[in-house]
Amino acid sequence: MERIDKIVFGDNQFFGINHMSQEKAQQLAEKFYDIRNIYKVYDIAFNNGINAVMLNSNNRAKEICNYFRDHKSQYAHISWYPSVPYPHKYANLVAEKGIFSAINEVLFSNNSAMGVLGMVAKGGMAVLGKDAIKLMQMLVDAEFRIYKGLNVKALFLQNIITDLLLGYEMKDIFYEYCEFVRKKYKIIPGLITQNLPFLKARLKEWGISEVIICSSINKIGYLMSPDVEAYVECIRNNDVEKYQIMAMSTLASGAVPAKEAYEFINDLPIQSVVFGASQEKNIRETVHFIQLQ
Repeated sequence: MERIDKIVFGDNQFFGINHMSQEKAQQLAEKFYDIRNIYKVYDIAFNNGINAVMLNSNNRAKEICNYFRDHKSQYAHISWYPSVPYPHKYANLVAEKGIFSAINEVLFSNNSAMGVLGMVAKGGMAVLGKDAIKLMQMLVDAEFRIYKGLNVKALFLQNIITDLLLGYEMKDIFYEYCEFVRKKYKIIPGLITQNLPFLKARLKEWGISEVIICSSINKIGYLMSPDVEAYVECIRNNDVEKYQIMAMSTLASGAVPAKEAYEFINDLPIQSVVFGASQEKNIRETVHFIQLQ
């Protein structure tokens, strides 16, 4: 399995997401309403040695991807780690248009004529056969379209989907998702979870390997189930050839100071950290503190 980037720049800060402070979230949303401010922060991150980006498939992702495609010669060295789907997008579509109209828009909008015919044919089989695997493949295809032409290294399934499937022990969906991403797109499948020990144990039991697992990892157990001790044991006993581990929420949404947070992270055999920041000082400081084994 290809090694992933040690530091990946996340995007929560660009879209008004802060789990600890609604006021801070609103300030960020206002700051980045002008998308040019997002591009400026990306350039700051790249100038500080970061060469990888994680981007959720939210409502602004397409515009961001278009910008980087239009300036591909300038950003050819940047690796991309998309995460799909973006739950709020689907929730808003369903609320606005109803479930069937929402599915139709997600699957069949913005395609070429041949693309639509191909997906309709595939979709007909999914509906008639009630085949959840084909529907999953269609949704992955629909989400992945906006990243076409970028240097995509891995595709992550968001934790709201991963953990739901995990709760229902849906082995076949996990297996087919990973195989589909590997074979069709020639990239590494990724899974985001809030229960790293349980997910890794199930993947091992099911014979699913060569996967990136991204999870909250911090010293206070923020968004970590069942607890810090289980995570530490799981990570220390990990086989990196089968499962690369990416840490997110390392600062526990600001509850842990950066120096203290990365002393904990650096002591573990973790392959990658994804973090988001909007100020150059914080970006530079975080890059300095991350010293993975």
